[in-house]
Amino acid sequence: MALIAPSRRRFLQFAAGAAFAPGLAALKTQTVVGRVLAVSDLHSAYERTPCLLAAFEHEIRSHAVPHVIAVNGDIFEHGNVVAQRSDGVVDWALLAALPALAPTVVNLGNHDNDLTPDLADVVARMRGLGLHIVTTITDTRTGVGYASPTATLPFGPHRLRVVGMATNSMNTYPKASRDQLSIPPAADCARANLADSLSGADKVMVMSHAGVVADRDILPLLPEGALMVGGHDHLLFQHRQGASAYVHTGSFTSAYTVAAFRDDGSVTATSRPVSTDGPASPALAALTTRTLADQLTPDERTVLWTGHRAMSLGDTGRAIAAGMAHATGAHAGFIGHTTLGNAAPAGPVSRYLFDSIVRFDGALMTAEVTPRQFEAFMARANQDRPLPLDALTGDFLYASGLTPPSGPVRIVTTDWCATNQQKYFGTEDLVFEQAPGVTLKSVAASALAGG
Repeated sequence: MALIAPSRRRFLQFAAGAAFAPGLAALKTQTVVGRVLAVSDLHSAYERTPCLLAAFEHEIRSHAVPHVIAVNGDIFEHGNVVAQRSDGVVDWALLAALPALAPTVVNLGNHDNDLTPDLADVVARMRGLGLHIVTTITDTRTGVGYASPTATLPFGPHRLRVVGMATNSMNTYPKASRDQLSIPPAADCARANLADSLSGADKVMVMSHAGVVADRDILPLLPEGALMVGGHDHLLFQHRQGASAYVHTGSFTSAYTVAAFRDDGSVTATSRPVSTDGPASPALAALTTRTLADQLTPDERTVLWTGHRAMSLGDTGRAIAAGMAHATGAHAGFIGHTTLGNAAPAGPVSRYLFDSIVRFDGALMTAEVTPRQFEAFMARANQDRPLPLDALTGDFLYASGLTPPSGPVRIVTTDWCATNQQKYFGTEDLVFEQAPGVTLKSVAASALAGG
């Protein structure tokens, strides 16, 4: 089944067509017995944090049904200097506000101890706020899980059984904490334990921060009428599987997903954008403004360029990839999609905002490949287009470039993607050399400023 592309235009086209689909029209007549507001991979995106809280407040105020809020990992972001310096005060204020709106469950991700290295301290603080925590991460110091992998939350006259799973990609966790973490592969864990975890459950939600590749092996294990919330890959889509729904909710607080449990046993899901121009929760907005004023240096406030137009995240990536190719004399550039956070906006772009667009710096690496290899790389790149579920690779590249008329193809990528080339390019035989005199952020700033 084809997935919904993450653009607003394609989403509206789908919604308009669905209004005339008999099966979906029939679902509209069913009563909603409860709703889940789900968000993943927030990454301390403070420009939209107060807007997300306002959106949740509006959703719950406007729909007189039971709600559960599901936060599927990676709340914090070490790369945000304001989050670092303030110990994530804005993130913690958001978390403190959520249980007052509805029962809230957090599935731990690989960035949730970015600011507080000991994950046990993070979990204790979350519990102190009234949050439910689920995870498959075990503390190697005690041999006990940081939290149970399951929780049961009130859901009006129903009960919502929640199962959480973490990614076992250890190199994505803060380095200082890795020897304190033991994490089984999510699909293996689900095959061994999911049936028992869901035994006797009323309504079901599975939260996976393991990525779409692992999730594909978990989906067949779901009971009918379940909701599965995915994360880690920074994807945005909704997928129907019988009466169940599988969703990824976007990243950097750019969107959230509303999942409706209906009285016919089905679950439907819709994505909602979070705009910086939308309503903001007053108290959280004031805290965010004050925190930014207190923590940002004059250099971080410096405007690097003024964007002439707002770009999508994919177009931001492709513009940077083209700039990488131009700077190194390559035919094509490739950049990992989670190297990016925010899309490049219209208007002034400060150094602080730029650092939220390009999350990491590093060397650029070049290699020569055959035209056939290059075509294969391009075929698996740019997965912000509509693709069937089985074509998604989790980690993917934004790419820009063309095959030359003859000879080998010279490509350029980041040192991260070169080191992890199997994930990104699907091969392990590429021989990369460092491009002298350039780094990712310097090239990216030039490429976006000229766009």
